[in-house]
Amino acid sequence: METTVEQGGPWNVYLRNCPCRDVLDLVANKWTALMLGALARHSHRFGELRRAVDGISQKMLTQNLRQLERDGLVSRTVHPTTPPTVEYALTDMGTEVAAYLTALSTWSQTNFDRILASREHYDEQTAQLSR
Repeated sequence: METTVEQGGPWNVYLRNCPCRDVLDLVANKWTALMLGALARHSHRFGELRRAVDGISQKMLTQNLRQLERDGLVSRTVHPTTPPTVEYALTDMGTEVAAYLTALSTWSQTNFDRILASREHYDEQTAQLSR
């Protein structure tokens, strides 16, 4: 398989069987993007992170945190308190990807009115064609 630096070395996410698609699936997930964005501001305990990412279930938060820790994007620190306090923070690699996701979140919010207008226009045109 021929690769270039732009394709990420030996990996090419555009190929069907490329295993790095799993990472893309994780990072492109809305809950992951929101979690990494919240952790980009500062580290959080589990409950704090759940409140920071409004609407995420405990199960989804747990699953995503485990996967992010496994992939090296989030670190988990257990503090010896009673009861033990667990804190989650971004690793260097997590900080790197969070910058892209934060930029995407900002873009989404900045352009949402334009997107809504485009949707309205499209729906109107589609409605006219179906008459």
